[in-house]
Amino acid sequence: MLLTDVIKKSCVKNIITLCNIPSPSGYTHNICQFLMNFLKEIEYQPYQTNKGSVLVDIGGEGNPLVLAAHIDTLGAMVRSIKQNGRIRYTSIGGFPANNIENETCKIHTRTGKTYEGTFYLTTPAAHVYKDINGIKRDDETIEVILDEDVETPKDIENLEIQVGDFISIEPRIKFSESGYLKSRHLDDKASAGILMTIAEYVKNKGVKLNRKVYLLFTTYEEVGHGGCSGIPTEVTEMISVDMGCVGDDLTCSERKVSICAKDSGGPYDYSVVTNLIELAKKLALPYAIDIYPFYGSDVEATLRAGYDIKHGLLGPGVFASHGYERTHIDGLSATMKLLIAYIIQ
Repeated sequence: MLLTDVIKKSCVKNIITLCNIPSPSGYTHNICQFLMNFLKEIEYQPYQTNKGSVLVDIGGEGNPLVLAAHIDTLGAMVRSIKQNGRIRYTSIGGFPANNIENETCKIHTRTGKTYEGTFYLTTPAAHVYKDINGIKRDDETIEVILDEDVETPKDIENLEIQVGDFISIEPRIKFSESGYLKSRHLDDKASAGILMTIAEYVKNKGVKLNRKVYLLFTTYEEVGHGGCSGIPTEVTEMISVDMGCVGDDLTCSERKVSICAKDSGGPYDYSVVTNLIELAKKLALPYAIDIYPFYGSDVEATLRAGYDIKHGLLGPGVFASHGYERTHIDGLSATMKLLIAYIIQ
């Protein structure tokens, strides 16, 4: 199977599978177990850190490199139970409350039960509340209403729902004939799916790597400390494979691979960024070089933890980040081709 066919078939399939596994930061055990099983089935020997990150050596010798993507997502948690049987939430990760209004969700109890619900404005009916447009959206004006017959805190208690239970947001995945992939949590399951596909490609094709390469799937990126541990001590370089930003003052689109020169944490390593740019040019890939004004990555957490490494950041362009996101097969393809060339050149 040609690399282009691998991307169109395996990569999109892997991304959709990941998006359908609920994994807000702190509730990632199911997706970690899925990845462990996946990697073992294709005859790797993955390792899981105490924090839950999944690490796997996919081959090569010398000058070790880590390619990291995070499998945790935005989400919420039960903050309190209201007297009317509705739920006040607290957010996990940074997103504006209007991005979840009218979105369906699941509540995961610590006793193993799952219930469906919806994030609604506390005054949602346009025929009743005239100021609906002007209401500020936050965790006081948006609540979770369960698809259950509940009217009191006791009703909620009987369902075994309690404070501290996790709430996952439904992904609503769509893959169009024109190549657009829409879903929540493409940050960062699009790139995690790319790394899964690279692992398959290297194994199935017997690809010889130009250095030792680890893949790392982290579990706490959305809350800032995903990459601060679990890095093998001999690693000299790490690249966060995350999402590329799309918006004003940026040149990236969903159909490009974005190479980040600087974000909120400062500039990325000069040689790593330059090498990625030159390789993208050589391969004639659709790419952008951009600066992200409000962005942090796993590899910056690694640096702050004291690791002495070179660092970089790239990923497919993702529109509407931290909302209902969108990317394109061309951006996924360019990202995967750039990464594969980087480790086998």
